[in-house]
Amino acid sequence: MNNKSQLLKGSLEGCVLKIIDLKGESYGYEIAKLLKENGFDDISEGTLYPLYTRLQKNKLIESFMQKSDLGPSRKYYKLTEKGHQELFDFVSGWKHLTRSIDGILNGNIE
Repeated sequence: MNNKSQLLKGSLEGCVLKIIDLKGESYGYEIAKLLKENGFDDISEGTLYPLYTRLQKNKLIESFMQKSDLGPSRKYYKLTEKGHQELFDFVSGWKHLTRSIDGILNGNIE
């Protein structure tokens, strides 16, 4: 049973929001790199850019262009207030879910 990629995709949005939160602001390539370094091996930028668009459409992030010393300007993303609330809700839900799953997997059922 190889559901790792499905499990990771299900949590991708929350992880992207958390990376942006931790960095304060971040650009697409940096987010993709951090995701890959932290277990999202199968995630491509082609998966991420539609996600960024959806997060913007839902007003969870906003973007702005910033000049780069290494080439053309980059599009940076930062969380909105709604994005901070969504991240809080995701983390709360994740903690509850993982406690429940861990309980079952550890045989703690009633």
